[in-house]
Amino acid sequence: MNRTDDPSGVRSTPWRELASRHALLPLRIFLGVTFVYAGLDKLTASGFFAASGSGSIGEQMDGVRDTAAIPALVDLALKAPAGFGYAIALGELLVGLGVLAGLLTRVAAAGGALISLSLWLTVSWAVTPYYYGNDLVYLMAWLPLVLAGAPYWSLDSLIRSRRSRRTA
Repeated sequence: MNRTDDPSGVRSTPWRELASRHALLPLRIFLGVTFVYAGLDKLTASGFFAASGSGSIGEQMDGVRDTAAIPALVDLALKAPAGFGYAIALGELLVGLGVLAGLLTRVAAAGGALISLSLWLTVSWAVTPYYYGNDLVYLMAWLPLVLAGAPYWSLDSLIRSRRSRRTA
């Protein structure tokens, strides 16, 4: 097995280098599948897009209005609950598909981070202790993909390699 010395002093092997290059792939798959599922779940749930009623977006927003960090965001959602519900569901679906395909990954991940941030500031803000709420964890999980994108196994990398071949 071929070993090389990393500038940090860590001995490197081909396996370690491969694992390092693909370290974000499990996170990409998890977040992508989760957001696609969340979007589809909302789009197929009966009554979700209603202004009121059991399981509706309106009922959920009414329930968190007084405990949200930014109640104005909830008030905005309550002005058009169905529109807000569709925006969240389609946003989750597009973010998930973009990240899974690795297409405009940084943009998709930024969208996922914004969705998670808005949900943290509204829906899960009052969860105590804070680490019981999942939206903050999702927000933090999106950040490595915002920073690194999807350099491997992605449409972004395929497009990048085709561009570099054309310019070479």
